[in-house]
Amino acid sequence: MTFNEGADLDPSRVRRRRGGARTGIAVGGIGLGAIVIALVSAFLGVDVSGLLGGGAVGGQVAPQDEAILADCTTGADANANAECRIVGAENSLTAFWTGVEGGAFRAPGVVVFDRATDTACGTGTTQMGPFYCPLAEMYVLAHEYGHHIQNVAGVMDGLDLRDTGAASDSVRLELQADCLAGAWVAAAASTRDAGGTAFLKPPTRDELRQALEAAAAVGDDHIQATLGGGSVNPESWTHGSSEERVAWFAIGHDEGWRNCQTFEITPQELANPRA
Repeated sequence: MTFNEGADLDPSRVRRRRGGARTGIAVGGIGLGAIVIALVSAFLGVDVSGLLGGGAVGGQVAPQDEAILADCTTGADANANAECRIVGAENSLTAFWTGVEGGAFRAPGVVVFDRATDTACGTGTTQMGPFYCPLAEMYVLAHEYGHHIQNVAGVMDGLDLRDTGAASDSVRLELQADCLAGAWVAAAASTRDAGGTAFLKPPTRDELRQALEAAAAVGDDHIQATLGGGSVNPESWTHGSSEERVAWFAIGHDEGWRNCQTFEITPQELANPRA
């Protein structure tokens, strides 16, 4: 997605960590780190474990190794710099969900850290900063921000997130986060900075395709088939199939966040929300 060059960005909630990057994330008993947060760590170079709050994380880094991305102050910066793009996405997500949740909403923080890795779009290096297909990286951040929304809204209360399976609470939680990410993408061009300038321009068809491909890439069936020699076991699913993830992202995008109701529906409705 392309930012409006004149948009004002607030970098105060996004920090840059120099050296000593965390190599693993464990989010207290919730099990969200296995796939999506691993994607954030490995592909983007963005640590969003703090979005859930209260998670136990290994490999702590001294606070003096972190600094706010103070140079990321405009939409032009976000278009020119991958780290500033994370700032812009965070600002847009915060503006969107603040409007939905009202004055009680508290924005989480994001940490960008050093890492070089191969990605689906090439090699991401420490020189590039966070690296991934432009909208796909925003989709991953928006998905994790969706978990923050679930947490503060009480959606996670009382769920059995140790259970697995195609209709488990874990899968329902993940698909809802995909849906919430889609809702933000649809509204991103209408979220505005303090001066009234929209942060982002409407996404192109190609950018939407990238986001949908990112959703499909982290489907349980796709990952199992890729890593397990073609074998797929729905009883072990924790995130949902590629088709489900794409479908729920599309529902959020096309129908809005109020229709991200993955709980209190049948397994058939969960798997085929538009049947």
